[in-house]
Amino acid sequence: MHVLVTGAAGFIGFHCAARLLEQGHGVVGLDNLSDYYDVTLKKNRIAKLEAEPAFRGRFRFAFQDLADIAGLRDLFERENFSHVVNLAAQAGVRYSLRDPASYIAANLTGFGNVLECCRSGKVRHLVFASSSSVYGLNTARPYSTRHNVDHPASLYAATKKSNELMAHAYSHLFRIPCTGVRFFTVYGPWGRPDMAPHIFAAAILKGEPIKMFNRGRMRRDFTYIDDAVDGLVRLLPVIPAPDPDFDPAAPNPASSSAPWRIYNIGNNNAVELDEFVALLEAAFGKKAERELLPMQPGDMEATFADIQDMREAAGFTPQTPLPEGIAKFAAWYKEYYA
Repeated sequence: MHVLVTGAAGFIGFHCAARLLEQGHGVVGLDNLSDYYDVTLKKNRIAKLEAEPAFRGRFRFAFQDLADIAGLRDLFERENFSHVVNLAAQAGVRYSLRDPASYIAANLTGFGNVLECCRSGKVRHLVFASSSSVYGLNTARPYSTRHNVDHPASLYAATKKSNELMAHAYSHLFRIPCTGVRFFTVYGPWGRPDMAPHIFAAAILKGEPIKMFNRGRMRRDFTYIDDAVDGLVRLLPVIPAPDPDFDPAAPNPASSSAPWRIYNIGNNNAVELDEFVALLEAAFGKKAERELLPMQPGDMEATFADIQDMREAAGFTPQTPLPEGIAKFAAWYKEYYA
């Protein structure tokens, strides 16, 4: 495969590009290196890919913004991608309350440009990142792709649901095979500094209080990065076809008469935040001070993935228990931020 990975300087994008390169594929990693969080971390991820001897000649970095449709078209025309993995996005639920315009530009305009280039470039399969946040106000758990997701609790979630709908429209109209994956709280080495593992680790080591919203009773389906990428890469050769059992009178929200599918990628295990913090304490050998706070606007009280469809479609089963994943994250954190 010759794969475009957008958001390649990001957490999941970096690991996805590395996995594809390890498997022998060619990868162009695209990123605009936005300053939403530490740009040095993003540059170091790309530098690690470029420095790996086994990847030389098969990886190229493209510094580009998805909102630049002319530049994106030129890239698609030059490279003739067989597959596209779209992981570029303005991330973060809480930040969407402060800067909604950045979500419109990156997650809607940018993704629309990706779809248009996939159409003109005759890409064999587009796999794109959605999010567990699309389940919003739904309280039926575990979350199934057959659940209704019409009640997002944040603008970020709304843009991700919009991506699923935009992809379906292009798949229906132009028969572009599209697969959306709803990631559930991915963590691990090289992770994002705005996410809980980084924030909590920094607070523990500095002796500062950890802010625990919903008074620590939040529950998350923490998914280790290697498992998340394994699921993602397993889906690339699983090119969707129209569902022969699709019933337009009672439609399945996860499939279609178009070559389009939606899957959850999670650990299939919801863990209370206090347990997560206890594992970080053990990994760093230091107790945390907890500051119990009420729920924040846009947050979801719990996430919990039903991954049966992923098991059936791609043979996906998470392999990393939470204690093991936290230990690996802590080891990387102590080395990187030494």
